Amino acid sequence: MTALFGLYAAIGLLTFLLYRRLSPQVEASTDNPPVPLGPSRGIVYRLAALFSVDAFGGGLVINALLALWLSERFGISIATIGAIFFVTSLCSAVSYFAAVPLARRFGLINTMVFTHLPSSVFLILTAFAPTIWIAFGLLILRSLLSQMDVPTRSSYVMAVVTPEERPAAASVTAVPRSLASALAPLLSGWLLTVSPFGWPLVLAGTLKAAYDLTLLRRFSSIKPPEER
Repeated sequence: MTALFGLYAAIGLLTFLLYRRLSPQVEASTDNPPVPLGPSRGIVYRLAALFSVDAFGGGLVINALLALWLSERFGISIATIGAIFFVTSLCSAVSYFAAVPLARRFGLINTMVFTHLPSSVFLILTAFAPTIWIAFGLLILRSLLSQMDVPTRSSYVMAVVTPEERPAAASVTAVPRSLASALAPLLSGWLLTVSPFGWPLVLAGTLKAAYDLTLLRRFSSIKPPEER
């Protein structure tokens, strides 16, 4: 276990060194310097509120709490749980690549909603899985879809604001997400203490589905420039 902490620190240092080698030329050029939110303030605040709901739902099923639930629900070993997370993480990585052609074909909002919504349903169904194999299959299906909204979400935010507002928009939409995801494990831990049933998975999936449907309703008509 100590060696794993050392490996984690080494990977962080390697990441720092790689970023240090990047040139300022990788940044998008703009004739005007960054400014605080102005014309896009309303849409960014609404998006930030919705993204916070999604992040709160995700915080209810962080890997540590999900591992605890899997162990108590199915009595499996830590090694088995590690193997499950290894497979689901690989599936999540694949979903990032699939997001690009889907967004090009169906649009950013549609890709965000119609991939993320089924993944929320799979998460809810996992709470009712009678065996570890069914739960494992549902988690794989969820992982294949759940991360497609990440690159499309960032692209959408950057597309619907002016170039000068992009740094401010990124901050305003990111900070509330971090705060919401930090608060969620408190509720999730309490729910697992009260009942061994997977209430955190049900609640997380429900919140995420509500986020998807609200996003579709409120923002499907607000197209980024490339989709108009």
